[in-house]
Amino acid sequence: MDKTVAALAEAVAPIQDGATVMIGGFGGSGAPIELIHALIDKGPKDLTVINNNAGNGHVGIAAMIEQGMVRKMICSFPRSADPKVFTDLYLAGGIELELVPQGTLAERIRAGGAGIPAFYTPTSFGTDLAKGKPVAEFDGRQYVQERWLKADFALIKGELGDPMGNLTYRMAARNFNPLMATAAKHTIAQVSRIVPPGGIDPEQVVTPGIFVNSVTEAAIPQQEEILNRQEAVYP
Repeated sequence: MDKTVAALAEAVAPIQDGATVMIGGFGGSGAPIELIHALIDKGPKDLTVINNNAGNGHVGIAAMIEQGMVRKMICSFPRSADPKVFTDLYLAGGIELELVPQGTLAERIRAGGAGIPAFYTPTSFGTDLAKGKPVAEFDGRQYVQERWLKADFALIKGELGDPMGNLTYRMAARNFNPLMATAAKHTIAQVSRIVPPGGIDPEQVVTPGIFVNSVTEAAIPQQEEILNRQEAVYP
């Protein structure tokens, strides 16, 4: 099955109002900026977005928030380098936030992909983040129950992809991307280069194509930090 899609707009076309969307990246590293901007062009509303942070400057996720597309953020770091867009809207009561410790966020996503509905972790015990959650004792220590995270869609960024959807990643850009690919019903990947079948050594495949629904090429991907230094604004 050939999963390649020629246009970014075509790749994000299935995403509708009210969807839950995981977006890969650790800050700008591994963030699929081209897919995010294509989604802004499409303009769905009332989205729940799952990401490590809540965007910076006026591009990427911050631009989604600025365009009024996001109802709720689920993230670890809502305050990062330049979070003004999210911060102003949150303080005005215009967006919801579910704050999740970073390791717990990664494990909740992994659990969603593995079909594990809940797990226990000592992280957040005794804090406001644990309020209302079940707590159990194991070997004399208190643990908080956390639920899996799943999504309707995942937007991820790879380095190489092939027509079957097999993916590799570039160094630290790997971060949340492989986990999110497994935890979404529909995974959309942008890659720097699409290679022919057999063009990726099977030993180098990180995300098998079974987890990917479509692959599109963004040959010279933009970097969030560079765009912000240029004071870019999207759209």
